[in-house]
Amino acid sequence: MEQLLGELVTIESPSDDPDGLVAMGGRLERLFGEFGGVERHSAGQPGVDHLVVTVPGAGPESLAHTVALGHFDTVWPRGTLERMPFDVSREGVATGPGCFDMKGGLVLLYYALSELSALGLGSRRTLRLVLNSDEEIGSRSSRALIKDAAAGAAAAFVLEAPLPGGVLKTARKGTAMYRLKVEGKAAHAGIEPERGVSAILELAHQIPAVHALNDLVSGTSVTVGLVRGGSRSNVVPAAAEAVIDVRVKTAAEAERVRHALRELSPVLPGARVSVLADLSRPPMERTPASGRLFQRAKAISAGLGVPDLGEGSTGGGSDGNLVAALGVPTLDGLGPEGGGAHADDEHVKVDCLPRRAALIAGLLAEV
Repeated sequence: MEQLLGELVTIESPSDDPDGLVAMGGRLERLFGEFGGVERHSAGQPGVDHLVVTVPGAGPESLAHTVALGHFDTVWPRGTLERMPFDVSREGVATGPGCFDMKGGLVLLYYALSELSALGLGSRRTLRLVLNSDEEIGSRSSRALIKDAAAGAAAAFVLEAPLPGGVLKTARKGTAMYRLKVEGKAAHAGIEPERGVSAILELAHQIPAVHALNDLVSGTSVTVGLVRGGSRSNVVPAAAEAVIDVRVKTAAEAERVRHALRELSPVLPGARVSVLADLSRPPMERTPASGRLFQRAKAISAGLGVPDLGEGSTGGGSDGNLVAALGVPTLDGLGPEGGGAHADDEHVKVDCLPRRAALIAGLLAEV
């Protein structure tokens, strides 16, 4: 397991690197092609594909299928391996770009399927495995593919990293990005500034209204994280914009914020304000069905000698959000224990790998 993790980490696959993604996709096609047919779906970059692997189930054909989600792109630019090479310490900690998010999860699923095959068991239900190459940049080209693969599924298993201590995720905040665009009127700042309408000043009026949408008690955060505007220091700015990050626990809160942003109106005469939705993932709300799925995982974990498997929620989104919004019971965070996602201290605890792979194998065999 350690060797395969090192191999995958050594194939650098940033989201914007077609050559790396092609190499990584090819390796995964060979790996998971051992278990079923592989379909390629264009990701919109030259030669880059998303993969869908269909693993036949051992149970009755009438059973609804399950879906597993993993991605093989990373946030790390090519060349990161030169300063962060894959390594395993004496303490059994593996390090390297992408080991935790989420090549370790791909290793676990491969060994889970391998073990089931060796035992002559297989997955109880037909498994559709989606491996996409754009999760770290919002899954723009793979969303429809993920939703299609998950439609009608009995359960979804997401191979993202767990919370600290191996805690599984049964809820995630929904995420959305909005662009608040302001149009003003340019004028010479020294000769006739009164003829202008400052888009930056109008944006400054709007930001407090946006900030007022925060409701931390309900778990809603609305953050203006980026502003830009103007063209020259001696010109009354004719354009400005803000990028707004929204995180919500419930669909109702997502709608409240969306409606309020759409209703923003200009303060300055002659200014115009518009709000554009740029990218979003719906909240992954904990449901009775996902709760039952977690209880099944907890029972399997107890049988493996880990009786205290926990569940929790997180403010970050994943492709699990897309599937949960379809009403599919979703269990996220099935990847290896570790930490440091997107950071220089990204790492995986090697001793957890067999145990976490066995948990996934148990879910596939029993659910």
